Amino acid sequence: MDQLGPIANRIREIHIPDGVATWPPAPGWWVLAGLAVLMCLLLFRLWWRRTALRREALREMDRLERAYQADSDGAALLAGLSILLKRVALAREPRDQIAGLTGESWLVFLDRRLGETAFSEGPGRVFKDGPYAPSCSIVGPEVLRLARRWIRRVA
Repeated sequence: MDQLGPIANRIREIHIPDGVATWPPAPGWWVLAGLAVLMCLLLFRLWWRRTALRREALREMDRLERAYQADSDGAALLAGLSILLKRVALAREPRDQIAGLTGESWLVFLDRRLGETAFSEGPGRVFKDGPYAPSCSIVGPEVLRLARRWIRRVA
Protein backbone atom coordinates (compact mmCIF):
# COMPACT_ATOMS: atom_id res chain seq x y z
CA MET A 1 0.00 0.00 0.00
CA ASP A 2 2.85 2.32 0.55
CA GLN A 3 3.64 2.14 -3.12
CA LEU A 4 0.10 3.19 -4.12
CA GLY A 5 -0.18 5.94 -1.54
CA PRO A 6 -0.20 9.06 -3.74
CA ILE A 7 -2.15 7.29 -6.55
CA ALA A 8 -4.71 5.77 -4.18
CA ASN A 9 -5.86 9.22 -3.15
CA ARG A 10 -6.65 10.09 -6.78
CA ILE A 11 -8.44 6.83 -7.74
CA ARG A 12 -12.17 6.97 -7.34
CA GLU A 13 -14.81 4.27 -7.13
CA ILE A 14 -15.95 2.97 -10.55
CA HIS A 15 -19.59 3.92 -11.17
CA ILE A 16 -21.47 1.93 -13.85
CA PRO A 17 -23.95 4.12 -15.72
CA ASP A 18 -27.66 3.29 -15.75
CA GLY A 19 -28.85 0.98 -18.55
CA VAL A 20 -30.33 2.42 -21.72
CA ALA A 21 -34.11 2.76 -21.42
CA THR A 22 -36.17 0.74 -23.91
CA TRP A 23 -39.15 3.08 -23.70
CA PRO A 24 -39.77 5.43 -25.38
CA PRO A 25 -38.02 4.17 -28.49
CA ALA A 26 -35.75 6.36 -30.51
CA PRO A 27 -37.36 8.41 -33.33
CA GLY A 28 -35.97 6.06 -35.96
CA TRP A 29 -37.95 3.17 -34.51
CA TRP A 30 -41.15 5.26 -34.63
CA VAL A 31 -40.51 5.98 -38.30
CA LEU A 32 -39.84 2.30 -38.98
CA ALA A 33 -43.02 1.28 -37.14
CA GLY A 34 -45.03 3.84 -39.11
CA LEU A 35 -43.63 2.55 -42.38
CA ALA A 36 -44.44 -1.04 -41.37
CA VAL A 37 -48.05 -0.10 -40.54
CA LEU A 38 -48.34 1.81 -43.81
CA MET A 39 -46.97 -1.18 -45.74
CA CYS A 40 -49.43 -3.54 -44.04
CA LEU A 41 -52.35 -1.23 -44.90
CA LEU A 42 -51.19 -0.99 -48.49
CA LEU A 43 -50.84 -4.77 -48.83
CA PHE A 44 -54.29 -5.28 -47.29
CA ARG A 45 -55.82 -2.79 -49.70
CA LEU A 46 -54.17 -4.50 -52.68
CA TRP A 47 -55.37 -7.90 -51.47
CA TRP A 48 -58.88 -6.56 -50.88
CA ARG A 49 -59.08 -5.11 -54.40
CA ARG A 50 -57.60 -8.26 -55.93
CA THR A 51 -60.20 -10.49 -54.27
CA ALA A 52 -63.20 -8.17 -54.85
CA LEU A 53 -64.14 -9.95 -58.08
CA ARG A 54 -63.98 -13.34 -56.39
CA ARG A 55 -66.16 -12.22 -53.48
CA GLU A 56 -68.73 -10.62 -55.79
CA ALA A 57 -68.83 -13.64 -58.12
CA LEU A 58 -69.32 -16.05 -55.21
CA ARG A 59 -72.12 -13.86 -53.83
CA GLU A 60 -73.78 -13.92 -57.26
CA MET A 61 -73.39 -17.69 -57.39
CA ASP A 62 -75.03 -18.01 -53.97
CA ARG A 63 -77.91 -15.85 -55.24
CA LEU A 64 -78.31 -18.09 -58.30
CA GLU A 65 -78.33 -21.21 -56.13
CA ARG A 66 -80.98 -19.75 -53.80
CA ALA A 67 -83.15 -18.82 -56.80
CA TYR A 68 -82.73 -22.35 -58.16
CA GLN A 69 -83.73 -23.90 -54.85
CA ALA A 70 -86.83 -21.70 -54.78
CA ASP A 71 -88.15 -22.45 -58.28
CA SER A 72 -86.08 -25.44 -59.54
CA ASP A 73 -85.52 -23.81 -62.94
CA GLY A 74 -82.45 -25.63 -64.18
CA ALA A 75 -82.31 -23.69 -67.45
CA ALA A 76 -82.27 -20.34 -65.63
CA LEU A 77 -79.57 -21.56 -63.25
CA LEU A 78 -77.40 -22.85 -66.06
CA ALA A 79 -77.84 -19.66 -68.08
CA GLY A 80 -77.00 -17.57 -65.01
CA LEU A 81 -73.91 -19.66 -64.25
CA SER A 82 -72.76 -19.44 -67.85
CA ILE A 83 -73.14 -15.64 -67.84
CA LEU A 84 -71.33 -15.44 -64.50
CA LEU A 85 -68.39 -17.51 -65.74
CA LYS A 86 -68.16 -15.38 -68.89
CA ARG A 87 -68.23 -12.15 -66.84
CA VAL A 88 -65.44 -13.40 -64.57
CA ALA A 89 -63.38 -14.46 -67.60
CA LEU A 90 -63.93 -11.07 -69.25
CA ALA A 91 -62.78 -9.32 -66.09
CA ARG A 92 -59.52 -11.30 -65.99
CA GLU A 93 -58.63 -11.84 -69.65
CA PRO A 94 -58.45 -9.58 -72.72
CA ARG A 95 -61.94 -9.01 -74.10
CA ASP A 96 -61.01 -9.85 -77.70
CA GLN A 97 -59.82 -13.32 -76.64
CA ILE A 98 -62.86 -14.19 -74.51
CA ALA A 99 -65.95 -12.48 -75.90
CA GLY A 100 -66.26 -14.67 -78.98
CA LEU A 101 -65.71 -18.03 -77.27
CA THR A 102 -68.66 -20.43 -77.49
CA GLY A 103 -69.26 -24.14 -77.53
CA GLU A 104 -66.22 -26.36 -77.46
CA SER A 105 -63.70 -23.50 -77.52
CA TRP A 106 -65.38 -22.00 -74.41
CA LEU A 107 -65.10 -25.33 -72.59
CA VAL A 108 -61.43 -25.65 -73.58
CA PHE A 109 -60.76 -22.17 -72.22
CA LEU A 110 -62.51 -23.02 -68.93
CA ASP A 111 -60.48 -26.23 -68.67
CA ARG A 112 -57.21 -24.45 -69.40
CA ARG A 113 -57.81 -21.92 -66.63
CA LEU A 114 -58.85 -24.67 -64.20
CA GLY A 115 -55.97 -26.96 -65.11
CA GLU A 116 -58.10 -30.04 -65.69
CA THR A 117 -60.67 -31.34 -68.19
CA ALA A 118 -63.80 -31.16 -66.04
CA PHE A 119 -65.57 -28.86 -68.50
CA SER A 120 -64.78 -30.53 -71.82
CA GLU A 121 -64.91 -34.12 -70.56
CA GLY A 122 -66.79 -33.98 -67.26
CA PRO A 123 -69.91 -32.49 -65.73
CA GLY A 124 -69.08 -29.08 -67.19
CA ARG A 125 -70.09 -30.27 -70.69
CA VAL A 126 -73.55 -29.04 -69.81
CA PHE A 127 -72.22 -25.48 -70.37
CA LYS A 128 -71.77 -26.20 -74.07
CA ASP A 129 -75.44 -26.32 -75.08
CA GLY A 130 -77.37 -26.30 -71.80
CA PRO A 131 -77.79 -22.53 -71.40
CA TYR A 132 -79.34 -22.34 -74.89
CA ALA A 133 -81.64 -25.36 -74.63
CA PRO A 134 -85.36 -24.61 -74.23
CA SER A 135 -85.55 -26.93 -71.25
CA CYS A 136 -82.89 -28.29 -69.02
CA SER A 137 -82.94 -31.13 -66.57
CA ILE A 138 -81.95 -30.59 -62.98
CA VAL A 139 -78.41 -29.25 -62.68
CA GLY A 140 -76.39 -31.58 -60.49
CA PRO A 141 -74.40 -30.45 -57.49
CA GLU A 142 -71.18 -31.41 -59.27
CA VAL A 143 -71.83 -28.64 -61.84
CA LEU A 144 -72.32 -26.13 -59.04
CA ARG A 145 -69.14 -27.29 -57.29
CA LEU A 146 -67.23 -27.12 -60.58
CA ALA A 147 -68.39 -23.56 -61.30
CA ARG A 148 -67.57 -22.48 -57.74
CA ARG A 149 -64.11 -24.08 -57.97
CA TRP A 150 -63.44 -22.33 -61.28
CA ILE A 151 -64.44 -18.96 -59.82
CA ARG A 152 -62.21 -19.45 -56.79
CA ARG A 153 -59.26 -20.37 -58.99
CA VAL A 154 -59.68 -17.70 -61.66
CA ALA A 155 -61.27 -14.68 -59.95
